Amino acid sequence: MADILVPMIAVPLILFMIFVAPIWVIMHYRSKRKISQGLSTEELQNLQQLGQQAEQMRERIKTLEAILDADAPNWRDRK
Repeated sequence: MADILVPMIAVPLILFMIFVAPIWVIMHYRSKRKISQGLSTEELQNLQQLGQQAEQMRERIKTLEAILDADAPNWRDRK
């Protein structure tokens, strides 16, 4: 029984160490390096644009709520 068990465990372990582990380690440290570099200029521009769009939406929502408050004062209580 032990004669069969050792090769059954050893072969997949060796294959894992040869093929999977090196790729795993490389990808891990590549992602760590990318995270530590911060945002690229394109990503930073996209983030700023999204912030501006969010602020515009906030202003639109405030305006719509003000209109609804004037036209239908109990609109918030409706479910």
